[in-house]
Amino acid sequence: MSKIKKLVSTNCGVISPDSVEEYVKAGGFQGLKKAFTMKPEEIIGEVKKAKLLGRGGAAYPAGSKWEQLLEIPEFPKYIVINADEGEPGTFKDKILLGQDPLRVIEGIAIAGYVFNSHAGYIYIRGEYRAIQKVFQSAIDNAVKAGFLGENIQGTNFEFNIHIMTGAGAYVCGENSALLNSIEGKAGRPRIKPPHLAEVGLFLMPTLVNNVETIATIPTIVLEGGDKYLSYGTKDSGGTKLICLSGNVANRGVYEIPFGISLRDCIYDLELGGGIPNGKKLKFYHLGGQSGPIGSEAQLDTVYCYKALKGAGLTVGSGAVVVMDEDVCVIDYLKGVTEFFIHESCGKCTPCREGNKQIYAILCKLSEGEANEEDMVVLKRLISTMTNASFCGLGQSAAVALNTCWILFKDEFADHLNKKCPAKVCFTEQERGE
Repeated sequence: MSKIKKLVSTNCGVISPDSVEEYVKAGGFQGLKKAFTMKPEEIIGEVKKAKLLGRGGAAYPAGSKWEQLLEIPEFPKYIVINADEGEPGTFKDKILLGQDPLRVIEGIAIAGYVFNSHAGYIYIRGEYRAIQKVFQSAIDNAVKAGFLGENIQGTNFEFNIHIMTGAGAYVCGENSALLNSIEGKAGRPRIKPPHLAEVGLFLMPTLVNNVETIATIPTIVLEGGDKYLSYGTKDSGGTKLICLSGNVANRGVYEIPFGISLRDCIYDLELGGGIPNGKKLKFYHLGGQSGPIGSEAQLDTVYCYKALKGAGLTVGSGAVVVMDEDVCVIDYLKGVTEFFIHESCGKCTPCREGNKQIYAILCKLSEGEANEEDMVVLKRLISTMTNASFCGLGQSAAVALNTCWILFKDEFADHLNKKCPAKVCFTEQERGE
């Protein structure tokens, strides 16, 4: 039985990205047309039946988010799509934006209809400049074909989509920081409450969804929530785009049904294809840099939100970064921490300074200069950052470190004794050179 189930990615690489004619021939915009025959409450009901969880990383129930916004009386309401895909090891949204932008546009338009919104914004990361041009062309063609703009498909519904871009700040992937950036402010997180559904873009009620989340909406509307749920598990509806990278044979983006195992993801010939060059698996990093580290002992865990959470793991953004036996855990964590140092917005002290101090201790470990007192300080830093940082970036920056500390206690101890199992730390003699 195939471990791949193409729903949201079915058109990727098959049709011309900005061709409305080809998209319609492939079944495109049928979800939007059906939505026009339904009441907003009915559409939200189908999304809730589908048990669609946010695909950007937070996994918040999309149906509940939509229902909350619908109940807010203030207008206008805005639709904002988070396409600021800055999570290392994550490149799934890039595929949808560049190869099937009209599916994303259709999903945004359905959301606009549900909330009687007339303006949608998609915030595409600055590094995706070529994709921005493709997406704008798709918008223009959708307007010409009557699927955007005024009196869409003969109705009195009017809706337009605007592309916004940032300068490559990872923190703008946080929804409130993203809205600040759209408004021309510094991309720093807001205090919540009030929540974005109440006070969002331009201080008005706002829906913020991830690209993959909104691209799933046309399928749910067209096939129904129960049908979509059946593709996955009873707790995690449908499919998920995963991004395989690192020391794995078949790197790339794959759409899988929830319910297969992590072992399938990494070793199945249709998917990861195993570890190259006869090497052994050491660990894998799930959900992005802010996600936990998994071990070989957890490979038979089912890939779904509930099972992974129960195993101390996460779906997150869908990233699966695989590392083989030649990788030093300390060396890998130094790279993770460097990333968070670079991407911290600097707003709060625990994140701004904490990451720097963690990096300094990791460097001492890799240079043979750390001691037990440093380990005590490291634990205190992890606790402070996790509990006192202003936003999710600082709160989750030490997740990988914390899980590695549990899984690889012996390797931390080895480094305290100036021994690196992977032989990448310390002197040239220690590395065997």
